[in-house]
Amino acid sequence: MRLQGKVAVITGAARGIGLAVAQRFAAEGAKVVLADVLEREGEEAAEKIQETGADALFIKCDVGDRGEVDTLMQRTVAAWGRLDCAVANAAVVAKADFLDMDVDDVDRVLRVNLRGAFLTGQAAARRMVEQRIPGTIINMSSVNAVVAIPQIAPYVMAKGGLNQLTKVEALALADHGIRANAIGPGSIATEMVQQVNNDPDKRRALMSRTPMKRLGTPDEVAKVAVFLASDDSSYMTGQCLYPDGGRLALNYTVPVDDV
Repeated sequence: MRLQGKVAVITGAARGIGLAVAQRFAAEGAKVVLADVLEREGEEAAEKIQETGADALFIKCDVGDRGEVDTLMQRTVAAWGRLDCAVANAAVVAKADFLDMDVDDVDRVLRVNLRGAFLTGQAAARRMVEQRIPGTIINMSSVNAVVAIPQIAPYVMAKGGLNQLTKVEALALADHGIRANAIGPGSIATEMVQQVNNDPDKRRALMSRTPMKRLGTPDEVAKVAVFLASDDSSYMTGQCLYPDGGRLALNYTVPVDDV
């Protein structure tokens, strides 16, 4: 097991990709802390992981609140004596035409998706430095850090910033033996994307920009996270890996009904 003896915090872990990461980390031997604002779902998710014989704990946390993030890391170390990996996965999205986007929605998305990732990485790194642990930070980015969807502008802005934050963390923490990398998923079968997948027209549009012609699974993203958290990626830092079904390689015109 590649993460045996390690302790990992995963934010936004009550469901979706975050939960898949927690489950996969636990299967690889890690003790996992699931952090989320969704208390009931988070508690149930942690209990299900515990039922497999793994060590799991749920801690309610608003990642945009510095105090709550600091408490999250403190409680993790208090529970298991160390911190080896932090996965900044918590995210929200706001949809609107660009000209109609409300600034409050912009602030809300940036607060969780970018400020939250910064606070998570900083607080985790401070514990790693204090304990002289050569840990890892993993930021959950997106293909939308590279390609833009105008209707979700704040999300695109945050993910672009997240890629740069990852590079900053990698450079700032290299002397401490801490590595920072990101994962940029394409279209993954989470609850939100599944709703799109169930609409024939929206599914057709989704598949038109996915060369592999299918959605990815949360576990496929989680496997990338295991790689980045383990010694298998020991000479990698400041990078973003894209499990995207070929989307970013796409460089041809897709069929349209009319022009």
